[in-house]
Amino acid sequence: MRDIFITVVILGFIPFILRKPRVGTYVWAWLAMMIPHRLTYGFAYDLQFSQWVALATLLGFLFSRERQSFPLSAVTGTYLLFLLWMTITSFFALDSDTGAIFDRWVFVLKMHLFLFLTLMLIRGRKQIEQLLWVITLSIGFYGAKGGLFTLATGGSERVWGPPEGLIAGNNALGVALVMLVPFMYYLFQTSTRRYLRHGMVFLIAMTFLAILGTQSRGAFLALAVMGLFVGLKGKRPLLTTSIIGVVLVAAIGFMPSTWTSRMNTIESYDEDSSAMSRVYTWKTLWALALDRPLVGAGFNAAIPIVFATYAPRDMGNFDFRNTVLVAHSIYFQALGEHGFPGLFLYLLIGFFAWRKASQVAAKARGDPELAGWVPLLMRMSQASLAGFAVGGAFLSLVYFDLPYYIVAFVVLVDATINEQRKPAGAREVSQAVVARSS
Repeated sequence: MRDIFITVVILGFIPFILRKPRVGTYVWAWLAMMIPHRLTYGFAYDLQFSQWVALATLLGFLFSRERQSFPLSAVTGTYLLFLLWMTITSFFALDSDTGAIFDRWVFVLKMHLFLFLTLMLIRGRKQIEQLLWVITLSIGFYGAKGGLFTLATGGSERVWGPPEGLIAGNNALGVALVMLVPFMYYLFQTSTRRYLRHGMVFLIAMTFLAILGTQSRGAFLALAVMGLFVGLKGKRPLLTTSIIGVVLVAAIGFMPSTWTSRMNTIESYDEDSSAMSRVYTWKTLWALALDRPLVGAGFNAAIPIVFATYAPRDMGNFDFRNTVLVAHSIYFQALGEHGFPGLFLYLLIGFFAWRKASQVAAKARGDPELAGWVPLLMRMSQASLAGFAVGGAFLSLVYFDLPYYIVAFVVLVDATINEQRKPAGAREVSQAVVARSS
């Protein structure tokens, strides 16, 4: 029944997507974040739902009158350069399996293509918040599920993500949930209906438990940093920080002693095999980047030739000889696969997005139509990026959609404000297009 239900729901969206391709961007985000078909057990598990949605969205986009011009800025310009540079480095890849490299490039290209479509199909507070709800609830589902699981098991079992997705692992799911908490806070603050506000309180509490339940040390550090930023950038900094601190302490107090012992290894990382395996990989990728500073290894540096050539020979008490590992860090992943230019462009996207969020928040102050939501959403976007910057330091998530969606929220709000402040004639045309698509 679950397979039939998922299939009918997705097929049911197709006519709406053809008529309004904006709906396709919502459905794509839902499929990418929640991966609902991986929760089935039959024929739907391996169906290519995303391809059906992609085709319908592209067809609708070609004939749509609701599309807007691509919002060019330092953020999107750097974004495009990063995509171009990844394409260039793929031609110099060390991996001899050209088919695997091409498949990886196509996977990355599809993800970014839909983000570009999103930037051209969504405008205005209503549409931006609709996308925000879709993404928050899609991954938030695993927050609620994981929080209840943590309660039921007393925190003795780990929380995992959807099978075969980028956040299937406990560490990746933990960081993804950390990134969503600021948007849950935003939806709580801006929702006018009591049941939605109560629902967000429940979801935030369960998500905190789920993050701790992943038993991810990187996610725990990211949670602490994100919580601090949410508190400082919330509407009432002192009150918000105090509440977050109380909730976090209470949640930690609920966890068993085995969880506390695992978190304590953060201080003694040099005695932990898992932590030292990351150091081993980072040293390998650093040596690779020094030897191939412009192009790195191309897509997929986790191959035998890389570690045979660049791996350190002495790791103290730990023997990692002949071991091939993934980067376990967004920074070393970008560096190892795309060289110093790739790492620079990747960091620059985050820097420009952070700066743009501050500029957009400043532009909205004093405007009664914008002041009630734009500054808060921009500050929460920054808090989310801060959480990812910390948690991503321990995970290979350069190609994960969610951080790019956070950047997209900043760009979309900026584009919305800019188009609202166009000369009267041009603004009326834009507003008419948005009105028809709402």
